[in-house]
Amino acid sequence: MTDSTVLTHDPDTLAPEATALLPRLADADPVVRRIALLELADLEEPETLPLIAQALAHDASAEVRLEAARVLSSWEEAWIVDVLCHALLDADHDVRMAAAQSLSALKDDACGAVLHRWTDHAEPFVQAAVLRGLRELRYADALEPALRALEHTDDSVRIEAVVLLGWLKDARALAPLADTVTRDVNAEIRRAAVGALGFAPVAHPATLSALLQALRDPIWQVREETATTLGKLHANSAHDALIAALADDYWQVRLRAVRALGQMGERAAALPIAALLSNPISNLRKEAALALGELREPATLPALRDALNDADPDVRKAVRIALQQFEDAR
Repeated sequence: MTDSTVLTHDPDTLAPEATALLPRLADADPVVRRIALLELADLEEPETLPLIAQALAHDASAEVRLEAARVLSSWEEAWIVDVLCHALLDADHDVRMAAAQSLSALKDDACGAVLHRWTDHAEPFVQAAVLRGLRELRYADALEPALRALEHTDDSVRIEAVVLLGWLKDARALAPLADTVTRDVNAEIRRAAVGALGFAPVAHPATLSALLQALRDPIWQVREETATTLGKLHANSAHDALIAALADDYWQVRLRAVRALGQMGERAAALPIAALLSNPISNLRKEAALALGELREPATLPALRDALNDADPDVRKAVRIALQQFEDAR
């Protein structure tokens, strides 16, 4: 599973407390071995790590291996990271998941080089877990394997690649991410790719084209995320598409379009947004009021004043905030 010398411990280096646990670590009862392993971990002695790694690699009990995978998350030596990567191939599902969780908790950038060596592993679960660990580390050299992973046939690998690229914020990923937005068959991956494009320059042509197409995606969650991203980018050239989205079949999409138009300062959208103050969805009325405060279009004042009598106290509060913004602007 890994270099046997790594898993070899020197009895002469062990503290007496650790030495006393050795018979229980070899006990026939897995419950005894598991408790001994936890007591060994409580000692927090680096000299005991090969014993814990040995348990993860070779113990017959999945429960013991699971505990070992959890315990090793507290240590970030390169060889331990490699042991955890091997555990991603464990026969037991829970052990694999525990190893993946431990790898996602790494904080030392030096661990990235070990994870990087596993990025092209044939097993999709391994690839996905390793990409997730590299994301948490924001490991810059993960760009190329993440770009390759966008073409993987397994959905879990592709979505981890998309999210990792969003964290890396490397301009070389913009065109591939835009391509994923428009062509991936998995709606959740398209949605993640839309969110990952939030670092793009507003003038990047491939990004804008992909987002405008995504605003017409058949899945409303993708459209919702797209409106959010366009607002973050202050993509004023998308204002017509966002105004059209105010009539989307799903109020969640309309809400995000309202917010985006408010962020962008699109005063041409003020009257269509004001019309939403009479919508039966209170969250949408509240968002419309807040956006109108940002836009401060005088023609919307009558609608805002009427909304002071809204049945929802949160909406009334948003209306008061908006009217105060009008006053402050004067």
